[in-house]
Amino acid sequence: MKERILITGNDAVVLGAIDAGAKVMFGYPITPSCEILNGWILNAEREGKTDYLQTEDEIAAGFGVIGAVLGGAKAFTATAGPGHILMQDPLAMAENLRLPFVGIMMQRGGPSTGTVNFSQQEVNLAAFGGNGDGLRIVYSASSVEEMYHLTIRAFDSAWKHRFPTILLGDGYLGKMWSSIELKRARSKVEATPILEEKTISTNLRNCYSSEESLGLVLDKNISDWRKSAPTIIDSESIRTNDADILIVAHGLVAAAAKDSVEILRKEGKKVGLFRPITLNPIDSDGLKSAAAKVKKIYIFESSLNQFCRIVKYELAGQKANILERTKPAQGFTADEIISEIRK
Repeated sequence: MKERILITGNDAVVLGAIDAGAKVMFGYPITPSCEILNGWILNAEREGKTDYLQTEDEIAAGFGVIGAVLGGAKAFTATAGPGHILMQDPLAMAENLRLPFVGIMMQRGGPSTGTVNFSQQEVNLAAFGGNGDGLRIVYSASSVEEMYHLTIRAFDSAWKHRFPTILLGDGYLGKMWSSIELKRARSKVEATPILEEKTISTNLRNCYSSEESLGLVLDKNISDWRKSAPTIIDSESIRTNDADILIVAHGLVAAAAKDSVEILRKEGKKVGLFRPITLNPIDSDGLKSAAAKVKKIYIFESSLNQFCRIVKYELAGQKANILERTKPAQGFTADEIISEIRK
């Protein structure tokens, strides 16, 4: 049964984590994700069913998550910008050891302190950060309601596939209030201890004496990633069946693009939108299908070609003219997108 509630994106994350069965959060306050830590603490103090630890920094928060999941507890963290950078060490470990690390990354503009409102500059960091090969599941939300549902999905994906999973939001999405009809959900994947008391101890190897021995492990992880990818990928296609012009965007930029598509359609322009919900792995077949018959492809993003590089890699050999429109750490309005298309 759906209920109408007034909620922010950050509060939607807290609600989603609760419904996903999360038991503990580790975090260090950083704008624009502070309300996630604060909201989780308030709920834990009020209900007494969950735990939390405000750590000394984001490195400690990341390794706190690792320690908790090893014991079989659904744990997570939330951070942004500089904190996301500091968290690359535990994230790289989680990637190599195949640990169900869940991180909510509310992007902010760099460098370092930069701005605290909006950005899509953490795509590279989320998908390909650290000294690994990018075996990380990355979701990108475009609404407050999606912040709730994708938080639950992040926990399910992490524990089902045993790859670190990141949900990308941003400062606007985290702090905006939205009245939504929300159908509460529950996690479909149970957590189990990774380190168990057995006759033979569990060995999670994180140090290798030769390139060959590490290579064998990485080959296995990459093979598992490729097998899992078809069940992870998700995307949204809007008015793409007869489109001459295709917009490709993610997150809040895609939300603005949705409005622009409907306005341009009323003007007689055959414009469609492809929005990847998973940035890693991306829905390659869906993207290629949406782009197959179009004459022009516009890629809009609030970073300098980070998203473009992913899309253009997948569309290698595409005959359509690909136009890149970037505004690092700045939002796009529907009017701005419309103006670009009208040119």
